[in-house]
Amino acid sequence: TICFMFIGVASGFAEPFSFAESLPKHTWELGTEISHITYKEPGVMKEKGMMYGVNFSYTYRGWLPPADPEVDNCMGKIEGRVSWGEVDYKNSGTLNDVEDYMLEFRGLVGYDFSVLKASTITPYIGIGYRYLNDDMSGRTTSTGAWGYEREITYGYIPMGIEMMTDLESKWSIGVTLEYDYFWDGTVKSHLGDVPGYYDIENDQDSGYGCRGSIKLQKKGNKINFVIESFVRYWNIKKSNYTTDPLGITWYEPKNNSMEFGVKFAARF
Repeated sequence: TICFMFIGVASGFAEPFSFAESLPKHTWELGTEISHITYKEPGVMKEKGMMYGVNFSYTYRGWLPPADPEVDNCMGKIEGRVSWGEVDYKNSGTLNDVEDYMLEFRGLVGYDFSVLKASTITPYIGIGYRYLNDDMSGRTTSTGAWGYEREITYGYIPMGIEMMTDLESKWSIGVTLEYDYFWDGTVKSHLGDVPGYYDIENDQDSGYGCRGSIKLQKKGNKINFVIESFVRYWNIKKSNYTTDPLGITWYEPKNNSMEFGVKFAARF
């Protein structure tokens, strides 16, 4: 279980408008990130290493059908990221510098609520897709075991809340907490990379994720700059069973992954 705590102190402002009303209608963000990821199948194997990536998002604030056209506090957002790196594998044997890459795309809708003029709280919900490629094909571990490529996909529903608070000297601070409802996933194991075996695919349908972040934003004349620390966690239950043409039954063990890192971005 991951717990997050946030204590925010907001001072009053003399302006007759709220912080929510000062948010731009259209916001583009482009950034880069670095993170450390640990993937575990308890009692079976572990992988860990550094990931490097780029991310983007577009946020619209205004009227979103079917909301009342007179209401302009709705939020719509699309975002995505691509990351890559090398992880070290450990089982009965070891294999270093395994190539990994990850893609993730999300669509979100929410509503901005003003709090004490200096803060905005935005609950949101959406849909997300995550793809991870872990490629050990053509390599063997320290004990001579053959490696193979794995493709892992998640479909999930993110449900979260973001709070932004205006500070002095054009700074603002934000906190995001999110729960991810996992509704479908697949693991395609390219066992055909190993002589005498066949590719298999296992379905996963139970698990959850959660994530959180703390970010600081500095407002510029035309571009705002953001630094954000984040953590992303997944806990997935054992998959169903699949039988290959040789009559061998396979399943994907329960697993969990923890990723934490920092992101730097420009908003315009």
